Amino acid sequence: MKHSVPFHPTCDLNDTHPDKVRLVQLPFRDFGTKRAFAGKVRTAVMVEDTKLVQDELFSAKGEGGVIVLDGGGSMRTALLGDRMGERLINNGWAGIVINGAVRDAQLLADLDLGIKALGTSPIRSAKAGTGAIDVPVAFGSVLIEPGMFIYCDADGVLITDEPLTI
Repeated sequence: MKHSVPFHPTCDLNDTHPDKVRLVQLPFRDFGTKRAFAGKVRTAVMVEDTKLVQDELFSAKGEGGVIVLDGGGSMRTALLGDRMGERLINNGWAGIVINGAVRDAQLLADLDLGIKALGTSPIRSAKAGTGAIDVPVAFGSVLIEPGMFIYCDADGVLITDEPLTI
């Protein structure tokens, strides 16, 4: 069953539903070609280790959803590169939001995927398998839980408890 959520501009959502949206207060940069995307959230938390996420989330059917990765804001190692980005596209994910870094930025720029992250690092992440999937994560002054909804564009990232329309 597809869980894709219609995209609405974050400014319009905030104006229409100021009591239902929460702003993720981090200076995200865009890396994929999709600069505006939305979807039902799946979460993961890990620091500088992506094996669990690659095995459990990146390989799962995305059904138009958005992965929210909490990497603790670490800029030391990347949590997404071009090959994993291609896997997300092939599995039907609308996008990914990363509290951390990506790598292969020039190659990510050509992928038809929404990618927001704090910056880049050329260093590959560890592959020990530490972390957790589908747990609440908190960053940017917002608690994000699996099953919430996320709306992303050039103006910001908003989290909601339910899909919204304008």
